[in-house]
Amino acid sequence: METEKLYYEDPYCTAFTGRVLSCEKSKAGWSVVLDRTAFYPEGGGQPADRGTLGGVRVTDVQETDGVILHTCDGPVEPGADAEGSVDWARRFDHMQQHSGEHILSGLLCSLYDCSNVGFHLGADTVTIDYDRVLTEEQVLEAERRANAVIWRDTPAEITFPSHEELERLHYRSKKELTGQVRIVAFPGADCCACCGTHVRRAGEVGLIKVLSCQNFREGVRMEILCGERAYRYLSRVYDQAHGAARLLSVKPEDLRAAVERQGAELAAAKARMTELEDQLFALRARALAGRGDVLLIEPPMRPDGARKLADAAAHAAGGLAAVFAGEGDSYVYALVRADGADIAPLVKRLNGALSGRGGGRNGFAQGSVRADEDAIRAFFESEGIAP
Repeated sequence: METEKLYYEDPYCTAFTGRVLSCEKSKAGWSVVLDRTAFYPEGGGQPADRGTLGGVRVTDVQETDGVILHTCDGPVEPGADAEGSVDWARRFDHMQQHSGEHILSGLLCSLYDCSNVGFHLGADTVTIDYDRVLTEEQVLEAERRANAVIWRDTPAEITFPSHEELERLHYRSKKELTGQVRIVAFPGADCCACCGTHVRRAGEVGLIKVLSCQNFREGVRMEILCGERAYRYLSRVYDQAHGAARLLSVKPEDLRAAVERQGAELAAAKARMTELEDQLFALRARALAGRGDVLLIEPPMRPDGARKLADAAAHAAGGLAAVFAGEGDSYVYALVRADGADIAPLVKRLNGALSGRGGGRNGFAQGSVRADEDAIRAFFESEGIAP
């Protein structure tokens, strides 16, 4: 006996009473079958409803051969009537996301001759796969039109056409369908075979925002948010933009230009820093001319800076240059031999003595150590190399 599906009769129904036909222990809890239910089972990319049944939590809902199986965290009495309560916030969120996806997909498919080949309503975002590549301009145009449909607030149309009516109907479907087909239509946007729950009117979707569109297989994978999810996301983005704009002393709408300007200033400052760093390293190296092997312990600097100083020092001094840059017990190092001789044995001893990580070849090695300045000096004195 198939379960009567109240969620199709009224997706806004959140409280109902159903007769418990069976209640059996399962791996996930208790599997309960009712004669009628308002709990939507997982299917078509839409997650299952949650809520309570007979005072116990409903943790999952699945459908098998027309029978709805409710997984509960406790038993309910077989043969008795049980009161069910669907988590409305979760249900309505799923209705907003699913209806918004239909509106956007319908427009994308009609405008650009593509097909929706995958849909997943996740806990954070909605993911949709299409079978052709779409440009940013095409996606934004479809998003604009989808929101215009929402603001026109046209009623959704849900029907169960006869076989003859279905033959004459132009509708979207991911696969060939048999038996009774449920058609969900948003006039002006979409007509699609679907088993999910949907809003009564397009306006209840509220808002559609495309977050990303990346090439995927032969087409694209798109992430979107609808309704309250979109509102919360855009509010967070605005809060961050407002805070960043305040730090840069500009209005939020001028943030991009301010960031670009600051980026250009930072790039110029880095270039100038590199130029001055090279000049300083050249002067340092000139003072080490002919010294042979040298150890330089420096304040913190980038690994690339340590490498450049070691290279300049090695070629000026004519031997091994070991540069350690850092403070406390954390240093990066760069070792360079002017003659390009094998440096691996020294690096192996260094890493072992100073809790280091790194390596190299052809007279160059780079890495880091967990040791203080005294330990570094002691190691190189044991190797016959003094600062």
